Amino acid sequence: MKSKNKHITLIGINFYPEDTAIGLYSTQLMEYLKEKGYEISVITGFPYYPAWEIKEDYKKKPRFFHEKHKGISIYRYKQYVPDNPGFLKRIIHLVNFTLGSYFNLKKIKHTDLVLSIVPFTTDIWLGKKLAKKHNAKLWVHIQDFEFDAAIESKLSGGNNFIFKQLFRIEQKLLTSADVASTISHAMLKKLKTKTNHKPQSYLLPNWVDIDFINSEKAKRHPYIQKNKFNILYSGNIGNKQDWNLFINLAKKMEGNDNIVFIVVGDGANKQKLIKETAGLKNIFHYEPVPYKELPDLLCSADLHILFQKNDVIDTVMPSKILGMMSSAKPSVIAGNRQSEVAEVLQESKGGFYFENNQIKEIIDQINQLQQNKELATEIGKNAREYISKNFSKEALLISFEEKIKNLLEK
Repeated sequence: MKSKNKHITLIGINFYPEDTAIGLYSTQLMEYLKEKGYEISVITGFPYYPAWEIKEDYKKKPRFFHEKHKGISIYRYKQYVPDNPGFLKRIIHLVNFTLGSYFNLKKIKHTDLVLSIVPFTTDIWLGKKLAKKHNAKLWVHIQDFEFDAAIESKLSGGNNFIFKQLFRIEQKLLTSADVASTISHAMLKKLKTKTNHKPQSYLLPNWVDIDFINSEKAKRHPYIQKNKFNILYSGNIGNKQDWNLFINLAKKMEGNDNIVFIVVGDGANKQKLIKETAGLKNIFHYEPVPYKELPDLLCSADLHILFQKNDVIDTVMPSKILGMMSSAKPSVIAGNRQSEVAEVLQESKGGFYFENNQIKEIIDQINQLQQNKELATEIGKNAREYISKNFSKEALLISFEEKIKNLLEK
């Protein structure tokens, strides 16, 4: 098979120029496949994440907009983006993007493979329509089980009847795919229970470019304070994180003048977090950095933290931990002990995992790392070695393409 004769269409709301989370991985995957000779089209929305606001240079563009990026043909629909994304507004956001993207399906004149990115689950419905029209294969790649995540993050409002219907629809759509994949072992296990082992399923983790995030090449980022022990959270400020734990931790550690908390990011809960931490002198808030500055930021920190809500177990594998660990700095993470992240830290010896109620133990661990630089260096080295071995960008993209070739040859 000559890959240059094959056409792949990706359907997903997050894509270039978004350079974090799902948008980053979808973009890098399509860029890689384009370099390998495939023709690539993308049906997506207007860039809005993680700020939940359409990027300034896209606001005046028409509702349906076509552009090219590195030879990739991108068909955009200007979706509704709520400024305060509660459950109902997120539903409107989803439905609006789906309806607008339905019209963009008509602009795809030929495709051999449709790759639907979840969330949204409705992207599977869109992919099914397009695949049927062109007699193409349908591949579903799950970055997040959105319905499970809504329940676990308490966004659903406790309406179990509606979610029972949504799970039925989800199962029907997932089962209709030729191939389904997801990003962690726990999520793969959940996927198989949702589909009764149909269709064929793969583990395809997210990746990190270890040459890009490399402490040996990085320089100190201006957000990081000199002569302080800098504890960094960088990423989405959303509903899956346990911000109450973070605030309580910062309050209890405010008396230690040598420790500061640096929060870099955007998201639905950002303004609330800024308001609730306004009186704390050891917390500093910053806007997200450009992607090219990310290695400097991550590698300049002394310690990374990530506090997940206790209910968030296997619906999501936070991709940010890959960058955290690649930076060769230790991590302190809290959440449910059954989380796959806990297994990663235990296996790698690249950080420490706690339950959400272990605030005293978290404080003790932070103090130990601050006082013992050799220990912090050793743990950071363990973290980077583990990521290099298991989550290398090149190796995982090669694996992804091999599976695509096998599917298209059938």
